[in-house]
Amino acid sequence: MSRLFGTDGVRGLANGLLTAELAMQLAQAAAVVLGHERNSNGSRPRAVVARDPRASGEFIAAAVEAGLSSSGVDVYDAGVLPTPAAAYLVADLDADFGVMISASHNPAPDNGIKFFARGGQKLPDEVEDAIEAQMARDAVRPIGADVGRIQRFSDAEDRYIVHLLQTLPHRLDGLKVVLDCAHGAASGCSPQVFKDAGADVVVIGADPDGHNINDGVGSTHLGPLKEAVVKHGANLGIAHDGDADRCLAVDHEGNDVDGDQIMAILAVALKASGKLKDDVLVATVMSNLGLKIALRDAGIRIRETAVGDRYVLEEMRDGGFNLGGEQSGHVIFADHATTGDGVLTGLQIAAQIALTGKPLKELATVMTKLPQVLINVKGVDRAGVRSNEVLAQAVAAAEASLGDTGRVLLRPSGTEPVVRVMVEAADEETAHSIADHLAQVVRAELALELVSE
Repeated sequence: MSRLFGTDGVRGLANGLLTAELAMQLAQAAAVVLGHERNSNGSRPRAVVARDPRASGEFIAAAVEAGLSSSGVDVYDAGVLPTPAAAYLVADLDADFGVMISASHNPAPDNGIKFFARGGQKLPDEVEDAIEAQMARDAVRPIGADVGRIQRFSDAEDRYIVHLLQTLPHRLDGLKVVLDCAHGAASGCSPQVFKDAGADVVVIGADPDGHNINDGVGSTHLGPLKEAVVKHGANLGIAHDGDADRCLAVDHEGNDVDGDQIMAILAVALKASGKLKDDVLVATVMSNLGLKIALRDAGIRIRETAVGDRYVLEEMRDGGFNLGGEQSGHVIFADHATTGDGVLTGLQIAAQIALTGKPLKELATVMTKLPQVLINVKGVDRAGVRSNEVLAQAVAAAEASLGDTGRVLLRPSGTEPVVRVMVEAADEETAHSIADHLAQVVRAELALELVSE
């Protein structure tokens, strides 16, 4: 039987994989593993529950809260809020755990359930496995006064906004900012916090109707944000995804500023102020080589991890580092958050513009992005990436030809018969040429029909 939890909780088609029955079972199991088994003070466990504005989030949240309360957990219903807000509120309330109902940047028919342990921390694999195992056992069913209670967490958004404002190194007075909230969880709090920080705010993508989340807007669709920034003569644009755990930016001319560039700007700023722990940034193997070169020149080291913000978080926790993230815009400020926070990231970028008086376009020149080509080769044996000798020789030859001016990364998909071929080089033509050649070798050597013979 396949593992229920994926890389970021349990995610799938609402009323397909993710039913109300499954949501209740998960909640009842989490009540035991994260609540009763870890609560040593004799009081009833407490949990924070939040969701993004997908229509299916309404019935899934109801099922989760029913499962928790019926298993003797008091529930604080925070309503529609970003994922990082849920994590923060678990810590701020000193709750035993939290539940976020969201499918992040996925389309509206999908949804997901993820849990945060005490302190707002993501769960390690072994705790997720314990929740799955508990689902096969009888649920805890207290009676009478021992059942949990459900109450509205009425000041949840205010607490989160106050927290965000306290992280700012500089107010945003005089800046015009366009916010694209992806018709998602940040549609209320992101515009409010930027206004409270002093910015002149233009808002798009902030009219969620339960079905339009991520639909042509947000961090996966930057076109509307670029147009709005140029139209309104704004200093910058900030794009969130559906649950606002990521942030991409647009400069005043409408140019993309991705997660690598954001991390470069913030790492250099933190180092200059003496606040970058051990002068280290944690990033994944997919970050552009230009980031590593720029930070090396600035006296900053990069610790690389596998792809996924959970691996970035693990490395940050293990090493005590306070800044990390991904090219996709998940940026983690360990001094202020336990997970990626797109609103927090947007505020910090805007604050650097206000603090330095430099436009985002100039700040982003701290790194030069090398041309990067990514080819997904489908219908191949992904396991053969690490064992095929012909492919290994082709990769070695490509790396030798690039030298210090580029790099090659072959990464098997975790779920599909797909191998991702990524090549960076000093120019686009070279990157495409090498990537195309390696993709041909992958197809020739790892084609499933050849492997099966």
